Amino acid sequence: MAAAETLPEPQELSDEEREAIEHQLYRLADDEFVIAERYTEWQVRAPTLESDLALANIAQDEYGHARLWYDLLQDWGATESDLIWERPADEWRHSSLCELEFAEGDWADAIVRSYLYDVAEDIRLQALADSSYPRIRDRVGKILGEEDYHREHAQNWLERLCEEDDSRARVQDALDRLFPYALTLFSPTDEEVDDRIVELGIRSEPLVIMREEWLDEVVPYLESLDLSVDDAELPEQYDLHHSAFDLPAEVGRDQSHTDDWFDLYDDFTHTYSELGRESANRIMKDPDDE
Repeated sequence: MAAAETLPEPQELSDEEREAIEHQLYRLADDEFVIAERYTEWQVRAPTLESDLALANIAQDEYGHARLWYDLLQDWGATESDLIWERPADEWRHSSLCELEFAEGDWADAIVRSYLYDVAEDIRLQALADSSYPRIRDRVGKILGEEDYHREHAQNWLERLCEEDDSRARVQDALDRLFPYALTLFSPTDEEVDDRIVELGIRSEPLVIMREEWLDEVVPYLESLDLSVDDAELPEQYDLHHSAFDLPAEVGRDQSHTDDWFDLYDDFTHTYSELGRESANRIMKDPDDE
């Protein structure tokens, strides 16, 4: 595909260009923020002190990445409060993988979820590395290095958990539960807009190609650990609507969500609402000022 023409500054974009960029940014920001919220639930509950600290650091990284993307959405006048604390729950566009409540006390759930997400995140960032929108392209490099650590952490734990039959069975249970939801990472927010994202060069790859790359990576690796990934057995030719490719009823990208999401949303917005806040205090520098 020929290199896409560089898109202009935020205020010079056409309505169609701005809409495509906004959809891409919401995918990025909402995923990172919501999965970070879930990771924080493991504080002082992880199996070792080292893993507790590691997941705390990963959550902090994901919050920081979300901030990088939400900051770009503020180019058109939105505030952080508009985008996070006051945005209605049914307007979020994260994958439903990110919102699911953890199986109670099951560390395998956290590790499988992290692995499935982190491989997809690496593929997504690579597809944005040469984005035609400079403000996206310029931030990808800040994130890629940290994501490598997240993935290494997940893979080390997966291999450790799969060394024995009992813990491998817990990993398999988590994989069976989470894999269909992981597929929603590659669902469009809107098919027409997603086609435009690629046509404009905002992202270099269509979602269906990114999903195939993800399957080509995660399936052989998981099977090498004696795990079964039956749901990934797809025909050679398929598209987003293939009848044999079932997704959960709640995809997330299309603003359909599980009950778990609405409970989580109420939890993280509770203090803001109870205190009658109208704005959020910023404790990080604006990335454009660094």
